[in-house]
Amino acid sequence: MVWVEQPVGTGFSQGKPDATDETMVAAQFLGFFKNFLDTFGLTNRKIFITGESYAGYYVPYIADAMLNTNNTKYYDVEAIMIYDPSTSTGAVQEQIPAAAYVDAYAPLFSFNKSFTDYIHTTAASCGYTDFLNKYLVYPPPGPLPSPPTSNETTDTCDLWDDILNAVFLINPCFDIYEITTTCPLLWDVLGFPGSFDYLPTGAEIYFNRTDVQQAINAPLIGLSVLPSVIERLNRTIIGHGALDYILIANGTLLMIQNMTWNGAQGFQSPPTDEFYVPYHTLQDPATLAGAGVFGTTTTERGLTFVYTELSGHMIPQYAPSAAYRQVEFLLGRIGSLSEVSSFTTDPDGANGNGGNATMRVDVV
Repeated sequence: MVWVEQPVGTGFSQGKPDATDETMVAAQFLGFFKNFLDTFGLTNRKIFITGESYAGYYVPYIADAMLNTNNTKYYDVEAIMIYDPSTSTGAVQEQIPAAAYVDAYAPLFSFNKSFTDYIHTTAASCGYTDFLNKYLVYPPPGPLPSPPTSNETTDTCDLWDDILNAVFLINPCFDIYEITTTCPLLWDVLGFPGSFDYLPTGAEIYFNRTDVQQAINAPLIGLSVLPSVIERLNRTIIGHGALDYILIANGTLLMIQNMTWNGAQGFQSPPTDEFYVPYHTLQDPATLAGAGVFGTTTTERGLTFVYTELSGHMIPQYAPSAAYRQVEFLLGRIGSLSEVSSFTTDPDGANGNGGNATMRVDVV
């Protein structure tokens, strides 16, 4: 498995950033990747590409560029997976679904009646409520029109930011990436743990340590291509955490319902199949992770959408067992995300009894 800091200029990567669009980013990535494979003798391998957030743009463009080469020695792409991806405008992925999202998780926002009424009134007057109700349906009614407020920074219709500013007054530790977070304010050794940077006195970011930078040889200091990528791959997976507010799941589903691939527009049925995560045999406190029915999923015409409960924006961080199961599907080791079976790397099955239970056998 390879983690890549890109585009040029990101993190510790060196060079002059000169890419002006995702096509240039992809071309530069292919040059790097070819050199990497040649250097370490890794040619003629199946390629699986994954990413999160803005990688919702990067991953499809990189996959598209690789597929366009028809060069399986270096670029034999098998499948892609993108988590909580940026794939559309802020209006679609934030503003339009915001009111319904607050309603769905009302206890985690704790707004009073007057502000809740304001949310509903604004969503209605800006056209968000009607747009969501009319177009987030299965199958889609046809090509979606432009969002009712294409410029999401318009003050009178910037509902997403109104909600965020209000919730900070109630819960100053609110995390846009995982909305169940409350005070005290958390910090992360990797940096950027939540809505804003926070580093307590005496703490140090891991990758700012000189010894770490020396160890890794670091310097001391979407939509236009996604349909064709889906059509040329065995599997394309879009995963979304239920507790993510920075990019809301219904916004991603709106994007999907406006996308045409393999001869039809959008999903024809809603994602209602159960997403099952097996129990693992090692019940050690250091490896505890959730299991059982962990959300919903659907697969149509080569595209899989999986909605992961109990997870925010960073699914591998908040729901590692769910992410691991999704990787098994990405690699083609299981037939579907609804399959009730053990982890392929843990064949003894649920609670070590070799079974395919949907709950541990010692749970009554």
